[in-house]
This record gives sequence, structure tokens and C-alpha cells, in this order.
Amino acid sequence: MASSTGSASTRPTRTTPPCGSRRSTRCGTGADVDLDYPADAESFRAEVRAVLAEELPEGWEGIGAIADTTEADAFVDDWRAVLARRGLLGITWPAGYGGRGLTKLHQVVLMEELARAGVPAGGHNDTFGIKMVGNTLLRWGTEEQKRHHLPRILSGEDRWCQGYSEPGAGSDLAGLSTRAVADGGTWVINGQKVWTSWAHRANWIFVLARTDPAASKHRGISFLLVPMDQPGLQVRPIRSATGASEFNEVFFDDVRTPLGNVVGPVNGGWKVAQTLLGYERGEEAATNPILFRAEFDRIVELARAQGVADDPLVRQQLARRFAEVEIMRYLGYRVLTGWLAGQGPGPESSISKLYWSEYHRRATDLALELAGMRAQVITGRPPLRGFRTDDPGARNTTGSWIGSYLNARAGTIYAGTSEVQRNIIAETVLGLPREPRPAP
Repeated sequence: MASSTGSASTRPTRTTPPCGSRRSTRCGTGADVDLDYPADAESFRAEVRAVLAEELPEGWEGIGAIADTTEADAFVDDWRAVLARRGLLGITWPAGYGGRGLTKLHQVVLMEELARAGVPAGGHNDTFGIKMVGNTLLRWGTEEQKRHHLPRILSGEDRWCQGYSEPGAGSDLAGLSTRAVADGGTWVINGQKVWTSWAHRANWIFVLARTDPAASKHRGISFLLVPMDQPGLQVRPIRSATGASEFNEVFFDDVRTPLGNVVGPVNGGWKVAQTLLGYERGEEAATNPILFRAEFDRIVELARAQGVADDPLVRQQLARRFAEVEIMRYLGYRVLTGWLAGQGPGPESSISKLYWSEYHRRATDLALELAGMRAQVITGRPPLRGFRTDDPGARNTTGSWIGSYLNARAGTIYAGTSEVQRNIIAETVLGLPREPRPAP
């Protein structure tokens, strides 16, 4: 990467941290709220800004300003290597496993500065490697598993994907039929997974497989770590409505992995899977709003560019989206407060996931409405990934907004549909009666 200072095309309003002690504002639990960052967080902010100044090329305007998809993908890979080299990946992990032992508040500071500079927070597979399986290994993995896998995840040597959904087991994940049978010193896996994002770039996959077919539906499932570079494992791309092929089918035909590659108890993988889903849905609760706010600022810029920012009806729509993205921020602070108190992911992660995914549909609806007839002609490239917002620093091109619009529809399905999230919130968070279950 070039060594020079750069400008930022996106400068979101500075956000504030969660519950503390110095000001009189109250948080949801009745405790005082500290709306100032502590000194160590501001010191870390200065470090991140120094890295950005040293590593970004001169005149940098954000990855969203790179018009060519191949060049933008190459930048993501290069920038991911920079973050790894400068110790800005997995910063909340213990130092013994390659992290820095920092807090979730430091993670928020990092995301603020990366969003401000218009750069990604990691590579394409880091959602599955760092956020999902890495954090799950910290909770459930053996010491040997953590010391082997975690540093390799951060270095980028191992790239992970997720083997959960199946053609007959999507929202009803416990209905999975992929089987794993112990044979000597290995598990032998047969079955199929689907909608496996970025499997074509991964060399490891974490797999939910049925290891005791005689057990009840939610039992007899194990969480396995499986190397992908072996005979019998086949990846087939799926072309999505956006034109991209980041989703895949994965087929297992006598695929093997050592017996020691089970995470948590054998036949007890459902609890491990729920931990991972908690990280998938809630680990970014305090950092997602930063990206959504930066995207909202681009919607305001779009309204101004179209000459409708003063229209009363448009202003009303913008005000609603602004209020929603600010509510998202404070919901994130509530989750972050629990994380800082040592709580792990729980069912309240479903509140965050449901909120941001439904919000994003409304936000991208508004963006295309503002674009008007311009949206009939695609200009510029679509977002690089099908998750969350458009690319940091994205320009207001129709390609970016159309891609974000289509991805937002998927956001209410992946990581658990909105209907599933509402059931979890109703039954587990609010304690309402369980929905009647169909007979087996």
C-alpha cells in the first residue's frame, strides 16, 4: 500500500459510547450514562488515524469510489493484509491468540474511523472467520483448537465459510440431514449445504452435522471444523438477483475431518450453534449503526443532488430514517453495555438483527425513490458484498443503490428470517407462550 495521508469522502457524525458514570443522562437500566469516550479509547483512535494516514494512498476517496470491481476486490485483499499487519483485526481477542485484549468499545472506535475513511473492516470471509467461528472457539473451543485456529484466522492463512442451511433445513435449522459418522480417527461427512457465502474463497468450513440420528431433533447434532481442500467436497456457485455469485452449494461425499475437530460436546452442537448465531446477529450491534449512518448521509446527499431535499414529503421521509438509524445506535449501546459487563450473546441479539434488516429495506426503498428515473439505467458497480450496507465511501451511483436495495431484501432472510427473529423475541425475550409446533 502507498504511504501517504488521504482524504475521506464520508464523514459521519461522531457517535457516543454506552452506559458509564460521569453525566446525568440515564440508560435503560437506570444507570448514569457517560457520553464521553475514556482516555484509552481516544488514544486508540489516535493510533487508528495514524495507521490510516500512513497506509492509505494519496487522494484516497473511499473504496466505493473504485469503479472497477476487480480493482476494488484487490484493494480489499491488500487492505485486509494491512489491518492484520497493524494489529487491527480481532482486537478484542486475548493477546495469546493473536488479538490485543481490547474491549468492544475499542471495536466501536475502530469502526468509526474505518467508516470515516471509507475502508472495509476486513476481508470477504472475515464475517465467518473472525465474527462467527473465531468468537465461538473462544467460548467453546479447546485450548489446542484456539491456539491452532485463531492466529491463522487473523493472519488470513485460513478463510472460513458457514455450513448451516440445507435445501430442506433453512429456517428450521434443526431439521438438517447432513450426516457425520465416526470411522477410526475421523468423521465421515455426507450431505449438502446451501447459500454458503464465499465458500469459493474458503479453505475451511464449520459444519452442523447429525451425529446421532436416533436422538431428538435438537440433539444428536455436532459442530465440526472441516478442511475444504480434499476429495469429495464440491463447491457450486449460485447466481443471485444482483448478478453476483457469492452464494454457493457445498456437497459432501465421504468428506473427512479428524475426531478432534468437533467443537463443544459430541451430539451437543446445537448449543454451540446458538452461540455462533448470537455472534452473527448481535456481535456488530454497536458497530452496524456506524455504517448505516454513513449510508444514510449518502441518501441525504442523493436527495440534494436530485434537488428534492427541501420537498416537505422528502424531508419527512428523511427524518423518519434519521430517527430510525439513531434508535439503532442506542439499541447497539444497550447490547454493548452488556458485552462490556461480561455478558455473552443472547436472544436479545435478535432485536438488533430484526431492527437493522427491516430498517435497511425502508432506507433503500427511499434511495431508489429519490433516484427516480435514473434508477432505470445502471451506472457504477454494485456493492462488493451482499451484507449490510453499500461499500464504505460509496458514491451515489445507481449501481450502488440498486445492489444495496436487492441486498437489503436478503437481509431479512439470512442469519434468520424476520419471522424467526420475532418468534425468538416473543418467546425468549418477552416470555410469551410458544407458538404451536407441528407434529413430527
